[in-house]
Amino acid sequence: MRDFLPADKARRERVLAVIRERYRAHGFDEIETPVVEEYARLHAGIGGDNEKLAFNVLKRGLDADGIRAAVDDAAPVDVGALSDLGLRYDLTVPLARFYATHRAELPAVFRSIQMAPVWRAERPQKGRYRQFVQCDIDIIGDSTARAEAELLVATLDTLDSLGLDGGSIRINDRRALDWMLDSFGFTAEERPGVLITIDKLDKIGAGGVVTELAGRGASPDAVEALRSFMNRPQTLEYRPYGDDQIRRALPTGAPDEIVDHLVAIGEAVAAARPDDATATAESPLVFDPFLVRGMGYYTGTIFELAHPSVDYSLGGGGRYDGMIGRFLGQDVPAVGFSIGFERIVDLLSGGGDDDASSLVLVHDRDVAVADLVALKAALIAEGHRVRVEQRTKNLKALLERAAADGYRSFATVSARQTRAGIELKSLR
Repeated sequence: MRDFLPADKARRERVLAVIRERYRAHGFDEIETPVVEEYARLHAGIGGDNEKLAFNVLKRGLDADGIRAAVDDAAPVDVGALSDLGLRYDLTVPLARFYATHRAELPAVFRSIQMAPVWRAERPQKGRYRQFVQCDIDIIGDSTARAEAELLVATLDTLDSLGLDGGSIRINDRRALDWMLDSFGFTAEERPGVLITIDKLDKIGAGGVVTELAGRGASPDAVEALRSFMNRPQTLEYRPYGDDQIRRALPTGAPDEIVDHLVAIGEAVAAARPDDATATAESPLVFDPFLVRGMGYYTGTIFELAHPSVDYSLGGGGRYDGMIGRFLGQDVPAVGFSIGFERIVDLLSGGGDDDASSLVLVHDRDVAVADLVALKAALIAEGHRVRVEQRTKNLKALLERAAADGYRSFATVSARQTRAGIELKSLR
């Protein structure tokens, strides 16, 4: 959890403003949910490893005797007996609860924006924080490929607007992944562990995946079938994205329903972004049959956002058609995409305030307070952003600090100086 100096905060707000503006341009509406959710909802078995990282809130009014009664030295501590609330670890679980609560007040197809902090008890390291901002867009109520296409187009447009053009999105379908593992011979009981291992493919390679699966005691014939598929002689060409490429990337006999859905997404994205379809440009979509994503609530398409400047994901998401039904008692199709805000902010350079009208008034000690405040008010009324600073012996250091904070110009103010006498000078 971090503090942010003014320049850092300004840069973050500028990035948030761009993301919010682009999301809204694509027809999404912003909502807000509480930072806490019920303990049972956060630990319903749908949040994957994030459930283990949740910050739980001790029950109010629970005294020492109550804690001792809930803790049995002979058994593992029941955290649920001590906690009834927790800080949200993502924005998807709160959205599902929000929709179930307010469905009657929302359109049949609801497009939401959530931009807010979440909390996880991570081991702090570069790029991983215990409090961080997520920027989510979700579409609830649409089971067609249009929903995925809208999310992907909005995300790529937002990345372009931030100056990070050239991004791509890896895409897969959990149904295709399950079908593929079934075709290799992995049992339903084995699959969760197999997916955990396959998710490490980028780090340990195909050989490492096979070795780990064999060490876990997975079905030998299934492991051999997977090894043979990953090491087949032909080189997998992940582009151009389309029916032929998807079928070549999967074992023979992939279900038409799944392939057709993936193809429809690609066609819609290509239609919305014609510049990506020129002779010199590649499709921003990349089908990856081994993309897993670890969240337990994904039921269909899954995707991850990549950029050539870095070797890690800048965001991701997928379809979670079964989650809302847990709260509503009726299944509702839903799909979402989350931009990795913290990672994107770290990629962007430059100050956070590009307003050319921001200025610093450097005044002499003898300037009357009333004159100074009146001058500042007049400049603000003209549309300027104004900071007032008393002149110091080291004027250079004062101006360097102002420039670092995003101010573009300054003016010196002496006693009885009027607005007409102000001369603005550049700080850059």
